[in-house]
Amino acid sequence: MNDLLRCEHYGCPYCGELIETWVDISQGSQQTIEDCRVCCRPIELSIEITPDQQHIYLTARSDNE
Repeated sequence: MNDLLRCEHYGCPYCGELIETWVDISQGSQQTIEDCRVCCRPIELSIEITPDQQHIYLTARSDNE
């Protein structure tokens, strides 16, 4: 398994479904958009990675927040 990829989970801000995503920690903190696999609505993800790459913080928002 690649040590730079981490599996993380977050709740869809629309339907509440728990979603699994893979984060490439070598990319540092980032923002991206993923569609919910259940309700298909766009989720804005803010991904914060600590400098030591030990912690990942995901914030999921709807497109109207």
